[in-house]
Amino acid sequence: MPRTLEGQITMEKTPSYFVTKEAPARISSMSKGTKLIVVVRDPVTRAISDYTQTLSKKPDIPTFESLTFKNRTTGLIDTSWSAIQIGIYAKHLENWLLYFPIGQILFVSGERLISDPAGELGRVQDFLGLKRIITDKHFYFNKTKGFPCLKKAEGSSKPHCLGKTKGRTHPDIDQEVVQRLRDFYRPFNMKDEVMYLTRKGGCEQQPGPVDISCSLGLQY
Repeated sequence: MPRTLEGQITMEKTPSYFVTKEAPARISSMSKGTKLIVVVRDPVTRAISDYTQTLSKKPDIPTFESLTFKNRTTGLIDTSWSAIQIGIYAKHLENWLLYFPIGQILFVSGERLISDPAGELGRVQDFLGLKRIITDKHFYFNKTKGFPCLKKAEGSSKPHCLGKTKGRTHPDIDQEVVQRLRDFYRPFNMKDEVMYLTRKGGCEQQPGPVDISCSLGLQY
């Protein structure tokens, strides 16, 4: 990481950090005051999206349904498959909480980045202690891609939209398999250890366990 001067914020992104066991200790040893931003989405949709991306590169891979189960008859989910394992957010979070207080972690909803990008980025700006500069006027919705695009300053180049690898059409998945996955993820995402996630994400804080599915806008 480059040196950061007073008044500057240095940002770095690597999608695999959140699910890499060694990452929290290494980042903590570098800087215990690091603020962490994690973008997540409905774990079932995330798994299907992961599969869709792999399918585009390897069209001969087995079906999503066959990869999901160790034994479909018994309904045993194959948690060794990375597409499934990554979505067990509470499990990965436990590892990070060994090194960072929950107040240094912000979970951002991938769904709300699409439906309300300015609102979700407003939370990010607040978390980083920045003035809210990015607002609704900086976005427009691209109907072709199905995602919002970021407008650039007047006189600059074209607006920034997500690349070709984003917004692919997902294959049709057996709805029974989708429901089994939702049932599988639900208890993980309602664990007692998950005590924060998105305090201003539209869910009322209640005593006792926090439902991560509500906090992150996940649909079960």
